[in-house]
Amino acid sequence: MVELPRRRFLSSAPVFLGGASILSACAPGAESQGVEAVAAQTRLAGADVDVAGRPAVRPAVGPAVRPAVRTEGNPDGSREVSPADLALGLELVRYATLAPSSHNTQCWKFAIESAAITILPDPLRRCPAVDPDDHHVFVSLGCATENLIHAAWAHGRSAEAVFDRSREAIRVTLAPTQAAASPLFRAIAARQCTRDDYDSQPLSIEELGLLERAGTSDDVRILLITGRPAMERVLDFVVQANTAQMADAAFVKELKSWIRFNGAAARRTGDGLYSATTGHPTIPTWLGELAFGWFFTPKSENDKVAGQLRSSAGIAVFVGKSADKASWVDVGRCYERFALQATALGIRNALLNQPIEVRAVRPQFAAAIGLPGQRPDLVVRFGRGPVMPSSLRRTVQDVLV
Repeated sequence: MVELPRRRFLSSAPVFLGGASILSACAPGAESQGVEAVAAQTRLAGADVDVAGRPAVRPAVGPAVRPAVRTEGNPDGSREVSPADLALGLELVRYATLAPSSHNTQCWKFAIESAAITILPDPLRRCPAVDPDDHHVFVSLGCATENLIHAAWAHGRSAEAVFDRSREAIRVTLAPTQAAASPLFRAIAARQCTRDDYDSQPLSIEELGLLERAGTSDDVRILLITGRPAMERVLDFVVQANTAQMADAAFVKELKSWIRFNGAAARRTGDGLYSATTGHPTIPTWLGELAFGWFFTPKSENDKVAGQLRSSAGIAVFVGKSADKASWVDVGRCYERFALQATALGIRNALLNQPIEVRAVRPQFAAAIGLPGQRPDLVVRFGRGPVMPSSLRRTVQDVLV
């Protein structure tokens, strides 16, 4: 999934294109700083607080938004959301959109009501080649749900999420409560999928325990793999599945369509995989598309992913109780808690989902890690590493229904 993007393909480009002189003009600089400024504004680096030290609701920006809600008493069953409820709803949606999503597609829509927010899948942002059954879509919706719940509590609302099977949507009902900004809430703006090498150092038993508790629920298990021989066995399946994906023309075409090779492209769409988030130079789109074809090879990608996995402290595998959309939402919520807890501890993470994305490899991988007959949902590497540039998000107005 989830973000869960992890493709790195430009590291050899300077050699082929004549060295650093050609790419130096395109290297991350003012353009990347401009993108970072947009990302920081969306994420509000440095939380807004009111005079009592609680998170403050920012005034709505952009065009006026007037979503309707169903309620009793009106002949047409609807009324406008009050200004206060709308301002709060917009802020909670903003936090929800900071969740991860496969290829940073941001595959969600939100409906704001007076005492609830509904999170729905956006079918126009599906990735059928890598995610034919929408598994990653509903995991992403679960991640957004978890962010929204933590943000609601921080803004003085309790939140209860229920999966509506008839609509394939998550309805989060809100009620007044005492505001409490948890460490996980404070981590939302800083959380990222860090697609770079880590320092390979082990985590403490206490840190592993916190991550395991954050990523576990009654319906979701997490397997933590920290032994080097076991991690190498996982790597074997990652390489096998990665090679199969790269031989799939539909997968490669779909992935390429979500890559943003420069800041202008990233700002124009507000989504996708921006080159600088993986430490690559930003280059013109036409050059990036050529470089993608030249250097996105099985050997280069498998070497890269091997280095990334071996630099990690461990691997977490998430598995839900069943293979359906409601369970995938639960997995997304658990993964997001894991990612937020990791962020609060200064620990990075990124997904290595190839073994669960390639259907022919998935059952072999499941059996190898002790889950025969089950469907692992997410494969995540973790460890300490650098902070990378943040990915962009579309505006709140863009994701409302």
